Amino acid sequence: MADQIKSLEDLKAEMGAASAAPVTAETADDNAPAEVGEDVVVLPEPKIDAQGRAYATGKRKDAVARVWIKPGSGKITINGRDQEVYFARPVLRMLLQQPFEAAERKDSYDVVATAKGGGLSGQAGAVRHGISKALITFEPALRPPLKAGGFLTRDSRVVERKKYGRKKARRSFQFSKR
Repeated sequence: MADQIKSLEDLKAEMGAASAAPVTAETADDNAPAEVGEDVVVLPEPKIDAQGRAYATGKRKDAVARVWIKPGSGKITINGRDQEVYFARPVLRMLLQQPFEAAERKDSYDVVATAKGGGLSGQAGAVRHGISKALITFEPALRPPLKAGGFLTRDSRVVERKKYGRKKARRSFQFSKR
């Protein structure tokens, strides 16, 4: 074939002939590129372990949460305790439900999470981040609503360090003129 094509015009003619050929069931290939103008979205395969769970790691402030989800009745367990016991404040429990509401999968998955580091607020944000990422590994089609809700972005805000010559990160000692 290389000896037949000697110029760009020959290459254009060869490519035009190849694209004009009809596609049949024998010549069609699953990995073949789609025709121009078609929007084909290829979703990644779900990553599910032998127990039927999807795993993800979530982070917020200094907290890190390891999250496993599996189909179930909507029970959420953090560090071996129920969510009502571990996160006593309703605002923190509401944070955990946000990814499920955005994906319209309320009470569809059981969540088992281990959270460590930081405080309760950081751990709740870390578990929420982990739930969002685990939902995507279980059902890749849920990425657009979770991405639009901002649940996949790791909140990178952390506590500012204390500087020398100051009382806290920005607070200075009281100034005395005399």
